[in-house]
Amino acid sequence: MVDAANRERETGDGVKVGGHQASSASLTSVMTALYFHHLTAADKVSVKPHASPVFHAIQYLLGNLDRSYLTTLRQRGGLQSYPSRTKDPDEVDFSTGSVGLGAAAPLFAAVTRRYVDAHFGERPGSRFVALIGDAELDEGNIWEAIVDPATTGLGNVMWVVDFNRQSLDRVVPGIQIDKWRGQFEAAGWHVAEVKYGRKLQAAFAQPGGEVLRTWLDAMPNEQYQSLFALAGDELRERFLDGAPAGVAEFIAGVEDLYGLVTDLGGHDIASLVDAFEAADAEKDRPSVVFAYTVKGWGLPLAGNPRNHSGLLTGDQITALRGELGLGEHDEWDRFDPASAAGILCNTRREVLARAPREARLTGVTVPASTGLRSAKPMSTQEGFGRILVDLSRDPAVAPYLVTTAPDVATSTNLAGFINRTGVFSPEQRRAWSADPLVKWAEGPTGQHIELGISEMNLFLLLGQLGLSWDLSGQPLLPVGTVYDPFVCRGLDAFIYSVYSGSRFVIAGTPSGVTLAPEGGAHQSTITPSIGLELPNTTLIEPAYAGALDWLLCDSFAKIAAAEDGAYYFRLSTRPIDQAPFAAAKERAGEAVLRRQVLAGAYQLWSADVAGPAVYLAASGAVLPETLAAARELAEEGIQAHVVDVTSLDRLYSAWQRTLRQGVRTATTPSVPGALRAAFPVKAPIVTVHDGASHAMAWLGSALGVPCVPLGVDVFGQSGNVQDLYELHDLMPGSIVNAALAALSL
Repeated sequence: MVDAANRERETGDGVKVGGHQASSASLTSVMTALYFHHLTAADKVSVKPHASPVFHAIQYLLGNLDRSYLTTLRQRGGLQSYPSRTKDPDEVDFSTGSVGLGAAAPLFAAVTRRYVDAHFGERPGSRFVALIGDAELDEGNIWEAIVDPATTGLGNVMWVVDFNRQSLDRVVPGIQIDKWRGQFEAAGWHVAEVKYGRKLQAAFAQPGGEVLRTWLDAMPNEQYQSLFALAGDELRERFLDGAPAGVAEFIAGVEDLYGLVTDLGGHDIASLVDAFEAADAEKDRPSVVFAYTVKGWGLPLAGNPRNHSGLLTGDQITALRGELGLGEHDEWDRFDPASAAGILCNTRREVLARAPREARLTGVTVPASTGLRSAKPMSTQEGFGRILVDLSRDPAVAPYLVTTAPDVATSTNLAGFINRTGVFSPEQRRAWSADPLVKWAEGPTGQHIELGISEMNLFLLLGQLGLSWDLSGQPLLPVGTVYDPFVCRGLDAFIYSVYSGSRFVIAGTPSGVTLAPEGGAHQSTITPSIGLELPNTTLIEPAYAGALDWLLCDSFAKIAAAEDGAYYFRLSTRPIDQAPFAAAKERAGEAVLRRQVLAGAYQLWSADVAGPAVYLAASGAVLPETLAAARELAEEGIQAHVVDVTSLDRLYSAWQRTLRQGVRTATTPSVPGALRAAFPVKAPIVTVHDGASHAMAWLGSALGVPCVPLGVDVFGQSGNVQDLYELHDLMPGSIVNAALAALSL
């Protein structure tokens, strides 16, 4: 498959296709043992990114992939570079590609399964398997995942490490296995090594054979890997370099020294099966199996330090066909159905066949709102907590709600929800101290999963909770909270989860420089752009609790209906007066205003004067200053219109849809309805945002008018809200001056 993609397909652009023949070869034995013997239909597997061709080849042999796809590796509409849940034609359990994340995903899928079993009854037993490269263990998120208390005791998890001792650029230095074994064991994992094949095991059993084992165990990775390029006396000399007494004497009579010393357990299927079954026997802890392999096993580039992206030549492919008894006329054929291999493939296809899953929460109706009311100033963070509590009282919705946070549950206003539902624990735990504010009751019925301080773990868990409909047969309504600045810390896992098609709500709170006293390290500036630009994610930043109520309920309704993807709410701790929103609702009517809020923007206030018009468009906590500036402009005879942008993302998407339609049909683009409703007349615009100014600056282009964007374009510092708003030109006076500048343009 890799050869066809690189040597037989004309790309027209001169760019190498690639495909990792060596990294695929190293896992062939492991994946054969799994798919053709060990796995059941209920098991879920994460395949090492660079072994995706092996996965697709297996699916083809099992009859789950049409032959036409075999020559489409890394081609538009074909097989993806790395396994993809949403883009590959065959059934992929876990997307992989950003190393380390695909490894940890099955661990959090098992956490999700444990939760589902406790709340909705046990599902058919599944094993959650990750096939990972040894160099992936350099990724920090691996170790964050295995030490989190939420991932302990998962006997249905098995990681198989392709221990080929090579990374992309180099041979992995030193002997890492002792360190890694200790780290896994310290985290409570069962550790197994499948190190030597049958030839070496037989040699070790001979008199004096123990000295050979001792030398092989002690040999540095770099020296061992150098043996693959050698033969004859040169190989023997290199192998004995530094060897203890007795090794030379023992191997003196060995004719095929190369075949002996490269006989590794990761290519011995019987040994692999034994290790997998031993892992199954560990019911109360996860397992990791280190399968010693050869990168490029069975190929001319085996063990070459530069073989990661190497490709076999045409002559080498021809020779390989000959070794396997194949010709160009039959190299793509499946096994003869009447042969032993063909019968095995058919049997395994039936064993591994799965019934389709239901992604929707059928029969569940999420209310349009909880009816949240407040006569006093309220922050969106407080409103968020109260809405969740109200939804937890709804018997149709409550069972499916599950929240999680990286040690910030109480400070992000999840305390009320936790008090009602409890914290999830596989066993009932005794509370040793009484807290009148937070009833931290832990047990199997709890609906909050508390994590350690790891934003990567937060987004990995959210991603798997949002795929529970597929991987555990139970749709959920997952909600996570995180301090908004630290969305960036978990961004790789956030991207991974939404790329995989997961559906969840994430609240980044508190956000922006409005978190004034905390200082620049805790003030988020670029997160609106992240939410705006991240595919399969909708950024939502309401200012008022009533709008938040509609938007949050609508997000849950869409998740329940298996629509769209993730919803990122950027919230604030700043209490603001709710009266302007109530007045807008009375003026426009609830049905109309709700439709506009959900579409992304509405007119909050307009000056009734006859002067020149200007728009003040703002998101989130800066609305009070924006309203004050509008009233000041009105006093100066300027017709100021305040637009509350509840979702920059939805406005931008609507604008882009009309532009793309125009581009693709060579017609004049129209102005989308959401923009027309919020900005009915053509006038200059000032954008005001508690984040980087460029996130809203595109509105001028969308409306075809001058735009003066205000926002936070430098790191903040400690102070009160007024201090920080003054520093970043977000006070009413600055907004007024910006409006005058926009009018002059």
